[in-house]
Amino acid sequence: MSTFSDPSTVASYAERTARIVPGLRDLHRMAGVLLAERAPVDARILVLGAGGGLELKAFAELQPGWQFDGVDPSADMLELARTTLGPLASRVRLHEGYIDNAPMGPFDGATCLLTLHFLGRAERLDTLEAIHRRLKPGAPLVVAHHSFPNEGPAQDRWLARNAAFAVAAGVPAEQARSGAAAIKERLPVLTPQQEADLLGEVGFTDVELFYAGFTFKGWVARKA
Repeated sequence: MSTFSDPSTVASYAERTARIVPGLRDLHRMAGVLLAERAPVDARILVLGAGGGLELKAFAELQPGWQFDGVDPSADMLELARTTLGPLASRVRLHEGYIDNAPMGPFDGATCLLTLHFLGRAERLDTLEAIHRRLKPGAPLVVAHHSFPNEGPAQDRWLARNAAFAVAAGVPAEQARSGAAAIKERLPVLTPQQEADLLGEVGFTDVELFYAGFTFKGWVARKA
């Protein structure tokens, strides 16, 4: 994820992500609603992949009593998060690193948005287990990232749809096609069923799909 230390990438993150992720702002709002189903009004929430601060800002605006710990490996993206949060930053502790650099909590809920698709299955399993250890019993986890058929014609069909959506949002066609090719070549994408199975393997229960936007999917689950 070294690309998130490139100054131009960091500067354009919010605008670019909103163009390529269907309903990005609504995704953040839905994640906040799902967390609030189980998290108390004075909850402490863990946000993994918090660089940029977009979901942190959405959650903080939705729930004025929540406190947050945000974790991201990019110092530049964490600085962007501070800027994005503005005065809301007083309720957020930011940690540079990965899940092992996060406090142990225990937390009342957690999110990991647009992050896990960078990790292979083994590393993804370790990350989910580490999140699980940091949650209180019954606490919710909300995840969302690329998940679609990872071979054959169905894979190409969904990647083409993803690229077409980006073009419709104003991304240059060649850039959109290059992005789709990079997803196919570089990301260790799992199918939706594999994703749900992985959450269950870690020990999460009540795994439910709540979001589907072309190649992006989102699930909510809870620690048993």
